[in-house]
Amino acid sequence: MQATLKSNVVFSGTGLHSGQNVRMTVQPASANFGIWFRRIDVIGKDALVPARWDVVEQTALCTRIVNDAGVTVGTIEHLMAALAGCGIHNALIEIDAEEVPIMDGSAAEFVRGFLRTGIIQQGAPVRAIRVLKPVSVERGDARAELVPDRDMQMEFHIDFEDAAIGQQTKGITLSNGSFVRELSDSRTFCRQADVEEMQANGLALGGNPAENAVVFDGDKVVSPGGLRHLDEPVRHKMLDAVGDLFLAGAPILGRYRGVRAGHSLTNELLRTLFADPDAWCFEDCTPEMAARLPGAGVHFGEIPAVA
Repeated sequence: MQATLKSNVVFSGTGLHSGQNVRMTVQPASANFGIWFRRIDVIGKDALVPARWDVVEQTALCTRIVNDAGVTVGTIEHLMAALAGCGIHNALIEIDAEEVPIMDGSAAEFVRGFLRTGIIQQGAPVRAIRVLKPVSVERGDARAELVPDRDMQMEFHIDFEDAAIGQQTKGITLSNGSFVRELSDSRTFCRQADVEEMQANGLALGGNPAENAVVFDGDKVVSPGGLRHLDEPVRHKMLDAVGDLFLAGAPILGRYRGVRAGHSLTNELLRTLFADPDAWCFEDCTPEMAARLPGAGVHFGEIPAVA
């Protein structure tokens, strides 16, 4: 069945790019509501923004959504990944700024808040999106594709010139709490040169290598404490993709493959999928199918201790 939170969960923190202080409340919502944001700092125009693939603004550095009134919410991908990974299908998110707080740079604090508060089932079945035939998009040496599969599967490959990152490849079946155990605590990352360039352009103003990001410089990990996983970068790329794919509006039954893919390419992939009515269909989940979806059976003890 569909699920929502038992009660409100409040998060406070800093916007990664804006540097603004942010307060955000994730609230329960009725069955079939979906995921919506409400900008409570916006007066005099529509402040509701749907968390949906077709309202994503193209941006390389984060996922940002915008409604018809021009109201935006940015850096939503980690929160969306936590909702997907915990199996939360319906929620209203009230936020007093233009950007979701970055927290520790991963999805772990969102997951912890959701599981501590509790998740309840609702009186409507989960509708999943089944991939019926392969679809893919390419941009330069980057590629993303969805192919039919029994469950939600993910494979990702990254390749960076920095020796501390290098080439990394990982595959995962997104069921039985695997998102929470294996991906949720992996933090956003960048190169030292990128930090300097972003901040010179008024971005990453809330970034802090000691608190909310992993920074690499050649063969060195600049951030104190080092890595949580030897392959933390590719795990974080997968975390991002889980969040970006949840903008489909339902869990996806299919295999996602990403090669050097980012936010905009994953969104382009969803647009390509939904543009072809022969490539997908909705499917009401049987109990056996639902038991294999992300978030099914997840519990608080699965959150990595390091997070």
